[in-house]
Formats: sequence, structure tokens, C-alpha cells
Amino acid sequence: MVTLIHTLSDHSDDVNYCAFSSSCLATCSLDKTVRLYSLNDFTELPFSPLRGHTYAVHCCCFSPSGHALASCSTDGTTMVWDTRDGRRLAVLEQPSGSPVRVCRFSPESTYLVSGAADGSVVLWNTQSLKLYRSGNVKDGSLVACAFSPNGNFFVTGSSCGDLTIWDDKMRCLCNEKTHDLGVTCCDISSQPISDGEHESRYFQMASCGQDNQIKLWLILFADFLGAELKYKYTLSGHSAPVLACAFSYDGRMLVSGSVDKCVIIYETSTGNILHTLSQHTRYVTTCAFAPFVLLLATGSMDKTVNIWQFDHEQPCSGNIIQNESKMAVENWSEEDVLAWLHAQGLTDLVGIFKMNNIDGKELLNLTKESLMNELKIESLGLRSKVLRKIEELRMKMESVSVAIPDEFLCPITRELMKEPVIAADGYSYEKEALENWLSNKRRSSPMTNLPLPSLLLTPNRSLKVAISRWLETQQK
Repeated sequence: MVTLIHTLSDHSDDVNYCAFSSSCLATCSLDKTVRLYSLNDFTELPFSPLRGHTYAVHCCCFSPSGHALASCSTDGTTMVWDTRDGRRLAVLEQPSGSPVRVCRFSPESTYLVSGAADGSVVLWNTQSLKLYRSGNVKDGSLVACAFSPNGNFFVTGSSCGDLTIWDDKMRCLCNEKTHDLGVTCCDISSQPISDGEHESRYFQMASCGQDNQIKLWLILFADFLGAELKYKYTLSGHSAPVLACAFSYDGRMLVSGSVDKCVIIYETSTGNILHTLSQHTRYVTTCAFAPFVLLLATGSMDKTVNIWQFDHEQPCSGNIIQNESKMAVENWSEEDVLAWLHAQGLTDLVGIFKMNNIDGKELLNLTKESLMNELKIESLGLRSKVLRKIEELRMKMESVSVAIPDEFLCPITRELMKEPVIAADGYSYEKEALENWLSNKRRSSPMTNLPLPSLLLTPNRSLKVAISRWLETQQK
């Protein structure tokens, strides 16, 4: 279930974009402003709105730490702001002076990308706030951009329908026509997918366009291979151009917004529609999931931003716990710790932890004395709650077993397969799950969404043996 919990109506014109950090929500508009809200209660921050752009603001994005916010505008600039006090840190002018339509920070915060209406794309060094490299797409305006989680490459989308993959040296690795009437948005899931055979990893990407379609892709990136873009399947549901799409933090859900005024939430493993939200009264221009916590923001030409909350049975629920098994807590960044605090209901401590730059290693080493003497947390109840949550974290870390290899999981249920079968699309599934899929009068592949030439299911005995052997090693 998805519940509308708040509506923000402060902008005086179309809302163009919204973005989350672990503690804030940023929105920008045709009204030339950027607004910042606290995730604690969705009150606007004291120094908001941010003013400085002389024309419409098209896009905004947070740096990985959440300490900086970038915004870009028709005025041909990308501005960088300090989210702690609203100070403007820099005004980055697009070399061509063309209207800037999209901006993105790299995951490690080394670079900031800005893309413009004339097809120019610029990599800015975030330390010096100087131009590092620049390039151009083949044709059309640059309107979409997304970084891979490892920061090795980024993807841009253009109004002529091309998706282009670049490395961090601004070398064009791949260019492919994907949406006939133009790309409008793209996003890359933060969770990589192992291909099961090589060290190379796939990243799941979504793109949407003026053709009413949302397409799912797999990107393979390796230094010696360059980049490869593989079509996965197309999601249906919208009846008009799709203007925005975004993955949930764990990659298990995808949200989209459209000219048809609807927001649709999909389960990415099956392509099934989980929810359709129809509260906006004009085009839905932007949508974004919060990191870690179960919140969704959608913005519209009706001048509002809606905040939605998921119940705890959604596919992305519990993603903090899942990520504890994927990433050792001692390797958490400061941003991960802040997101964990939000998820545990400890939002009152976010400012203190942020000020003291507490990362995962320091989190695990916190004691009653350090909470009281170093972090100056006066409330005994808060100190006790933090220590209790940290102890739960340690216990979960100790109980987590080795992650299940992705190839052992059924693509439909994402659970360990007991009776794997091979379908006519060449993929392996849990027999019961695929039979249920087919019994609902579906003749399409759960993985590609293409028609299955045959309903024959062949037992995958070699995979079953491999799973049994893996289970034996876990019991020793």
C-alpha cells in the first residue's frame, strides 16, 4: 500500500524536478527557485528558497554527502549550493551559454556533469569547481543523465532518442538509438548485478521517452571491453509520453511519471505494475525515491510535490537490512550512517552525526561514554536507543551468511530455487513460480517481456546440483 502523507505547494509555477538526500528533499521550478525541505516533518528549511537563477530551473541534485546541491537553468548556468546554510558556492557557466537541462554528481563526488540544449556535456571538477572535460552528443538536446554506481561511466539521453555511454575521461563508449521520438529521462540502479561468470558487472538502467515507453536495459562495463548495452524488456502502462523514471534504492522497484497525469510503480524483476497513483491534476514531470527509507516524491505541472509512504510489505522494504549483508557496516560512508539513523527513527541525531562525520567504522565503535562526552547527546533515552540499535546491527552482521549467488535466485520471486527449469527464453526459473506466471494467461518471458515460442519447461539439473553443493558448503 502507498499512502499520500504530504503535499508541498510552495512553488508558483510548474515543478520540474525533485531529489532526495538522506535528510532533505530539494525541488525546483519554472518559478526560478530551488526549495529545500527537512525529511523530519517536511518543513521548509530557514534559508529556502534558493534564489539566483534568472530563468527556469530544470534540474537539481545532491552530492553523495548531501552537503552540496547543484541546480541548472535556462540561464546557461549550473549553480552549486551549500545545503547547510544555503550559501551559493559556485556559478558554473556552460561554455556555449546554452540552456542547461540536466546535472548530476558522480557517486564519489569527483565530478559534476551538466548537459545543455545544444547537446554539449561538461564534466566539472568538484574540488576546483573548474571545467575538466567537455563533449557533445551527435544530435539533439541533452535532457537526461545518470552515473553508474561505481562512477566509472555515465549515460546521457538526448531529444533525438539516443542513449550515449561515456567513461570518466569523456570518451564515448557506445551510442544507440533507443526512443524514436526522444529520450526524456534515464536512471541507473544503485545495485550492480553480477553476470555469474566473470568479474565484470552489469548495471540495470531504465530509460523513458516521448514514445510512451519505458525500457529496461543491462549495461556491461569493463576496461578491456568498453561498454555494451543490452535491451531487457519494455514496461507498459502509460498512455502518453513518459517524462520521468527512477529506481528505488535496492533496484527492486521503478517509478515513472507521465503526461497522462499518472504515476506508476513497477516491480523490476517481473515488470508487473504494483501501484498506479492519479492524484496529480497535470503532467507528472519528476519522481524520486528516497535513499533507504520508504518515501517517494512526485512533482507536477500542477505546481505541487506529493510525498508518498510505502507500507513495510513493499518489494523495497527492509533494504537497510539487505544492504547490511551486501556491504559491511564498517565500510559505510557518512551518508549511509545518516540514512540508517532515519530508518531507525533517530532523525533527531542526524545533525550531530553529520557534524562529527560519523562513518560506519566510527558508528560501530561508539560507546556510552563517547555518546555523552564527545557527541554531547544529553538525553539518556536517546543514548540508550542508539546503543541498542548499534548492538542489533552487530548481531545482524554476525548472523548474515554469505550472499546467495544471483544465478541461484529465481528472476520472478528473487528466492533460492529448489526446482529450477529452463524456459524457451533461455532463462532459468523456479518451476512453481513460472507455472503460476504462465497460468495467468501470460505467454511472454518474465525477463524479456517478449512472446515465448514454446511453453515447454526443461529441468535444469546442472543448476540444481550447483545449488545443492552451495547449500552444503553453507552448512559446514
